[in-house]
Amino acid sequence: MTDESLSNAEWLRTIARLGGADLLEHEAREFGAFKRARKVECAVDQLRLVLAYCWGTRGLRLTAAWAEAMGLASLSNVALLKRLRNSADWLEQLVSRLLVGSAGETCLAAAKGRPVRLVDATAVAKAGRNDRESGGVWRIHSAFDLASERFTAFELTDESEGEVIDRAGVVPGEIRVGDRAYLQPDRVAKVLAESADIVVRAKWNGARWLDADANRLDLIALLKKSRGKGLVDRPVWIKASAKEPIALRLVAIRKPKQARDATIEKITRRARDMGRKLQPETLVAAEWVIIITSLDRDEYPLPAISSLYRLRWRIEIAFKHLKSSIGLARPPGEDPRSARAHVLCHLLLALLTEPLIAEHLGDSPRREAA
Repeated sequence: MTDESLSNAEWLRTIARLGGADLLEHEAREFGAFKRARKVECAVDQLRLVLAYCWGTRGLRLTAAWAEAMGLASLSNVALLKRLRNSADWLEQLVSRLLVGSAGETCLAAAKGRPVRLVDATAVAKAGRNDRESGGVWRIHSAFDLASERFTAFELTDESEGEVIDRAGVVPGEIRVGDRAYLQPDRVAKVLAESADIVVRAKWNGARWLDADANRLDLIALLKKSRGKGLVDRPVWIKASAKEPIALRLVAIRKPKQARDATIEKITRRARDMGRKLQPETLVAAEWVIIITSLDRDEYPLPAISSLYRLRWRIEIAFKHLKSSIGLARPPGEDPRSARAHVLCHLLLALLTEPLIAEHLGDSPRREAA
């Protein structure tokens, strides 16, 4: 969907999905996005104006000219920028409402009738030379419901806030799936305490591994010993700040030779380029996919855990849709308020188009695995 495609019928349907004109008018005034009718007659017109700028490629000056030619509004590019900045909190409210709506439609995922939620984050670079040189980014933390093929949580931060597994609210009974960044013992404990389970990929040195007697478990020695079998599935405990270690389950699957060789070549090249010496333990761990989970071994055998983790591909596809199809890229300008509004407009577009994308995923590996 682009601003050019917003014919009257399509625009009216969009307004209805966002709650209707009356609600939008009330919220725009409540959040300070729209105060009185002057250059722009109503909040709905302001929303269309903001979306046209953020979803299009015209820039502020040409968007203002387009709005006047369309009879939508008569204002300068500076006035448009001010309205954009003032709309960020309102846009966040619209995104939140669509997320609540999609979460309400969530059906049970395949994993023994339990919902599966994928957690991950993606980033877009900040504008401005200083931010580019220092690696400044806007980070979008997300949760994606596998059954409904919908995002169910978004949180926008800058690079100062990292990825944490309990950022999105926990749905009791869910299975939360994450990559290596989410192996955080204290945070994992919080998810488990809210009646959820986890499936998280692990680094060999990402936690203090303990055995049943609370003694240190030598993970690398265990992997070496298991090379012949190619599988590990055993209880494990990890040390957290709490007094008691967290009881989990260690699942490790040795990669096929071609995949092992490719991984080792990749990390060796990266270490060489960065002038670092690889630890021997890293080369051993590179042969394996290491996962920790709280799921019961009898109910969820090793192949089920492997399948659940592989389904992370779906949130990666959703992020690609957000960036390539929706067009989310570096927000223009250096002002945090306008950058936030720009990103939120694209999240809004992603949520509006998600039902259309999901219709074309009926033959996805996710649904086959279900």
